Amino acid sequence: MSSLAPTTVRKFSQDQEPEDRPDLLAVEEPLEIRLGYGPVGERMQRSLSVTMRTPGHDEELALGYLFNEQIIRTPDQVVSVRHCVSDADKKGNVLRVELQPDRPVDWTMLERNGYTSSSCGLCGKTSIEAVQASGLEPLSAAFSINSERIHGLPEKLRQAQRAFAYTGGLHAAALFDGEGRIVLVREDIGRHNALDKLIGAAFWQGRTPLASFGVLVSGRVGFELVQKCWTAGVPLLAAVGAPSSLAVEMATEAGMTLLGFVRDNRFNCYSMPDRLLEVGKRYEENWS
Repeated sequence: MSSLAPTTVRKFSQDQEPEDRPDLLAVEEPLEIRLGYGPVGERMQRSLSVTMRTPGHDEELALGYLFNEQIIRTPDQVVSVRHCVSDADKKGNVLRVELQPDRPVDWTMLERNGYTSSSCGLCGKTSIEAVQASGLEPLSAAFSINSERIHGLPEKLRQAQRAFAYTGGLHAAALFDGEGRIVLVREDIGRHNALDKLIGAAFWQGRTPLASFGVLVSGRVGFELVQKCWTAGVPLLAAVGAPSSLAVEMATEAGMTLLGFVRDNRFNCYSMPDRLLEVGKRYEENWS
């Protein structure tokens, strides 16, 4: 399935007649994630989630979602990930993940994780306590990066966003190392899906926990993105846009370095500035 859809638009501009031209749109379609689990001879199947996504890297999206929900912790707990071709009406929009027979599924934990919706109405303290209850420990990774290398990341990300170059309508998440090199990029119409795809790809490649990498996202940062990065062990999360108050609170609790407004050769640091080389000492002296 393609991530791009052709269309025709009528372009308007000052001092010129309207003109019809071909254009491309980012595709948005539902993906249902189904889970196969249980001992041999007693296998069961259950629909786990439906999300609106841009087709492409669906397997990584599903794996990233399952990893972030702590349903799976290592790749060897997964037997297979494949589209359900028998359901012709869904046209490739149903994905089934088969777990090993000895991998239990705690459905009560999934029900408790309903706090991940930003509209659920829970207070910040309750939300953070819910994440802590899942067993996550504060990050202690010794990751560090020169602040000058942070400035160059947005342009590197833009160059790697192939679909965005055609549509202008996709979010991106990128994994980068301490030298400022982008090593992995994933795109999607949804911010959360782009990050799930990125973490899912890293998980399948055996990179998790991601203690030696930072993550850059193309938009703003809410509580849920910090939570996903905390689960994956990411010590530094940078965003082109702004963070929310709860995102800052959770990053502080996690011991994660959180950067916002990373663009135009500037950025703000909201937590754990000591991972930023050269400016770390100055931040520590003035930090309160």
